[in-house]
Amino acid sequence: MSTVSQVPVVLKRLLVGRPFRSDRLGQTLLRKRIALPVFASDALSSVAYAPQEIFLVLSVAGLSAYAFTPWVAVAVAVVLAVVVASYRQNVHAYPSGGGDYEVATVNLGPRAGLVVGSALLVDYVLTVAVSVASAVENIGSAIDVVHHHRVWFAVAAVVLIAAVNLRGLRESGALLAVPTYLFVFSIVVMLAWGFAEVLFGDGVHAETADFGLRAEPGHWTGFAMVFLLARAFSSGCAALTGVEAISNGVPAFRKPKSRNAATTLLMLGGLAITLLIGLVLLAREAGVKYVANPATELTGAPEGYRQRSMIVQLAHAVFGGFTPAFYVVAVATALILLLAANTAFNGFPVLGSVLAQDRYLPRQLYTRGDRLAFSNGIVFLAMAAIVFIVIFRAEVTTLIQLYIVGVFVSFTLSQAGMVRHWTRLLRIESDPASRARMLRSRVVNAIGLVMTATVLVVVLITKFLAGAWIAILAMTALYILMRLIHRHYATVQAELDAAVDEDEVLPPRTHSIVLVSSLHLATRQAVRYARATRPDTLEAITVNVDDRDTRKLVAEWEASDITVPLKVIASPYREITRPVLEYVRRVRRDNPRDVITVFIPEYVVGHWWEQILHNQSALRLKGRLLFESGVMVTSVPWLLSSSDRRKDAPHYVAPGETRRGVGS
Repeated sequence: MSTVSQVPVVLKRLLVGRPFRSDRLGQTLLRKRIALPVFASDALSSVAYAPQEIFLVLSVAGLSAYAFTPWVAVAVAVVLAVVVASYRQNVHAYPSGGGDYEVATVNLGPRAGLVVGSALLVDYVLTVAVSVASAVENIGSAIDVVHHHRVWFAVAAVVLIAAVNLRGLRESGALLAVPTYLFVFSIVVMLAWGFAEVLFGDGVHAETADFGLRAEPGHWTGFAMVFLLARAFSSGCAALTGVEAISNGVPAFRKPKSRNAATTLLMLGGLAITLLIGLVLLAREAGVKYVANPATELTGAPEGYRQRSMIVQLAHAVFGGFTPAFYVVAVATALILLLAANTAFNGFPVLGSVLAQDRYLPRQLYTRGDRLAFSNGIVFLAMAAIVFIVIFRAEVTTLIQLYIVGVFVSFTLSQAGMVRHWTRLLRIESDPASRARMLRSRVVNAIGLVMTATVLVVVLITKFLAGAWIAILAMTALYILMRLIHRHYATVQAELDAAVDEDEVLPPRTHSIVLVSSLHLATRQAVRYARATRPDTLEAITVNVDDRDTRKLVAEWEASDITVPLKVIASPYREITRPVLEYVRRVRRDNPRDVITVFIPEYVVGHWWEQILHNQSALRLKGRLLFESGVMVTSVPWLLSSSDRRKDAPHYVAPGETRRGVGS
């Protein structure tokens, strides 16, 4: 193989690594300590911006509205706790990896399942886009070149994360464990240190503590305040994104899968709630202010003041005299935001594989790649996220409005499905202990249903016009597309099943045709091969596009030792494809029960540019003949010398050998 043609294989091995055998799938399964950063990085990273979003929304009503921040955080934490408890029931009842999609499909019907599937797929794409854009925005606030080229940096980040995941779950988990645990550790230390200062020291004082807030005009009482609190609550509920990923990724856990997944969910819920409540309370104690437009909404701020994120303000207030700790928090936060997309890169391919198995998505998403990861799903997710990033210019403020709608659609339908699941089992269960356990589970899922449905309504009301309608439109379009794909697969299957009886009757005769352009070794080989198939009728045909060349060919044919008759087909307009098609159709009409086999001599070349110079007429003919009923097309290869050199080259990799690890 030439050096140029070997480059893609070398690059693939550098990025992805050597392929794994199928029997090594068990070795790629995850321990709980690795599964937590793999599946929970999104949910854990959301505590880096969910508290900030609560403060941002309430800031429009002035400083007095910040008194509600702890209560909003507690409300979000309660919903998070209920959702975690509900999903622990899910992973025990449905451990196959279908998650919300399987729960809704089994208990509410295929259409409800498809709604969940489309909602989750869109939300996974938006998770990648929002997380990466948020990370780039945070880094860009400190590095100007990143800010000015944020779209390209965001695209590069998506490609990098996709490449890490293409190496397999186990390797990506080990790589992501360090920044995830660093983030959790640094935030826990910051909270402990900060509250110690509040209780036993001089307290913590944020850089924005002495600033005032200029409230937007209006009377923030009654319904207006209720609506504002609802908006703050819906923004804070971004902390719940990613919880469902564990229920979709149960097959990636080591045995006992359900128990390990449920334990990981409990760890995720405990960490997320602790960090969320801790950050909000510490921010209130430190007097943190966070607004959309510091120049107009902050009073008392120096001219040209550059607002920093809430976590950075808290780190500065807590570790002001210890710069390394401040930078550890800042770097860990930027990394976790960047790597939060990894949760989607593990949830999307698994869900896509389940949907493909049910024939709602192309079958290519069902199979695993070289490293036993669902490579096609990973690549598809990366491409879709890049499209959103480019269209919305990596603007977090715009992308965040599309966010969390899909996940709460899936939450609500999943909890409704689980309630129905327990109700169905209770009808046939007689054991008192089992019934008591099922009743408790049903109560948990019923509470989850009420809460998630309420949050969904709040999110739709407060975010629909701000951009959530785009996400809903994308879900609708994806739902329709998957229905059409399923209909196509069902139609093809029905057509193939119906044709079984017809195929059992063998054709009475075979009529073989060899296409001839000139008399050379490739043509002779095609004739010999056609003879070897022992057809009932064998003939050769050539198309007369040039009288002189045709007369020369006929003379050579008659003078040769070939006994197969050669027919000349007229072509007044010097076409090749149409006359051959018309001749084949005429033979087919004259003998409708016969099978027509067309043998086409074809050159096998060693360089891509040689393919352009040869085989073009053969490719066009094959493409048209494949649509003719009762016509079989057979390519008879003739290896040119360039193909021999390529085959004998020391770096030659035959088809299929790359996947087996040969030559890599």
